[in-house]
Amino acid sequence: MKYDYDVIVIGSGPAGFSCAMQSSKFDKKVLVIEANEDSFGGTWINSGTIPSKALRETARIIQRFQNQFKDLAKEKAYQHHQMADLLMYKNQILESKNTKVKTDFDKNEIDTVRGHGKLNSEHEVEVETTDGTKKTYSAEYILVATGSKPVKPTGFDLDHDKVFDYTSILTLSHIPRRLVVVGSGVRALEYATTFSNLGSRVSILNEKDSFLPFLDNEISEQLQQILETQKIEVFSNAESIEINPNALRNTTEVKYNLRNDNEGGRDRVIETEHVLYLGGKVPNTDSLGLREIGVKLDEEGYVVVNNDNQSSVPNIYAGGDVKGFPAMASSAFSEGRIASCRMFGIEALDVPPEIPQAIYSIPEIASIGLTEKEAKADGLDVTVGRAYYKNITQGDISNQQDGLLKLVFETETLKLVGIHILGERASDLIHLGQAVMSLGGDIRYFINHVLNYPTYSEAYRIAAFNGINRVYKAGVKYKKILKSKD
Repeated sequence: MKYDYDVIVIGSGPAGFSCAMQSSKFDKKVLVIEANEDSFGGTWINSGTIPSKALRETARIIQRFQNQFKDLAKEKAYQHHQMADLLMYKNQILESKNTKVKTDFDKNEIDTVRGHGKLNSEHEVEVETTDGTKKTYSAEYILVATGSKPVKPTGFDLDHDKVFDYTSILTLSHIPRRLVVVGSGVRALEYATTFSNLGSRVSILNEKDSFLPFLDNEISEQLQQILETQKIEVFSNAESIEINPNALRNTTEVKYNLRNDNEGGRDRVIETEHVLYLGGKVPNTDSLGLREIGVKLDEEGYVVVNNDNQSSVPNIYAGGDVKGFPAMASSAFSEGRIASCRMFGIEALDVPPEIPQAIYSIPEIASIGLTEKEAKADGLDVTVGRAYYKNITQGDISNQQDGLLKLVFETETLKLVGIHILGERASDLIHLGQAVMSLGGDIRYFINHVLNYPTYSEAYRIAAFNGINRVYKAGVKYKKILKSKD
């Protein structure tokens, strides 16, 4: 049967973009369907990853500059900077990225159409434009990459004036003096530290029992100290959250209780200027017609896929947030690429299960592999090596002394099983350790190879020596440790 296209991609986020680009490199005819009338990239470019990181980068630059000078260190960013100026930088990046995506599509002869796509069959997609016009396209393969949307809060409404979500917060006209963040995940920390470094006084209401429990214990302890320094309060076990205006005091009141607080669940109130709600997400699958054509979805509506990102219908694939975990832009790029390779029978290596994770807070957090606790729970005999930023020359030069790089490795073989970093440039630093881990290397790599000095990468060498010294004191001959194994 002859189809209009080799592959139709629904959604131009990281998974959709990479699948379309990779397929074009295979000389396949590609159509990308994008619901947004004005831009490509979905949440990735327009309201999530890139705009939030752009604002965060601005806050980080201001923080670094002010910390270099004692006279400025005590001043607030809002005394010198307007929110409109900070968002102008963000808007320039968004415009640049949108232009880049459009250029890439045009240069690689990838067709695009604006409108909402719905699957009529396993090979046909109907597109409805904003004016109600409908047209059907066919393809041998289809990739669903429609992303996700935020869950609406319960107990209060989003008015996008006093109570924002992650999209509308980026339209603020000023830097708030006081901000309450309602959320329990990575984004809550990212936005909290961003606004704290812009001068806002921030509180986090975490509805879960603990805050970011997946972090290595020592990284979590270091983070807590940094949050205290930044005067960011975290209230875990928050529930029954209500938000109401107080016209008399011209503030917004956030009322909440704490579970298991031994105070009978008494009401607590925070007066604030604005509230940022960062709840969970749900996949954009409810109006795609997936169930009707036999595509299996889980209880939450995510597309169920195998290791090749293939759905229960063989010619239909899914990538990005729409398939659930890990729901990161970084992994979505690989998912779209792998899906394209599998569609067209092109040999490609699987992505290893150990993928790096990064939290773009100030400072950053990054990790890969097992935490010390997880390694011991798996029955591994492990030792750790630590390097604190305050002991790194680059930390002194850059006046960035808050942070820790921690290596987790097998005591006998010295093989790396986990890396955990909190500090400046952690999201970049993690990749050096990732490369060593993926090649089955051990911590002697960081001792036997010359690393540029001064750099933050020096932390790997310091942590490796720290770990070696711990093994040595445990009774293993030091010379034997440093000697290469056959």
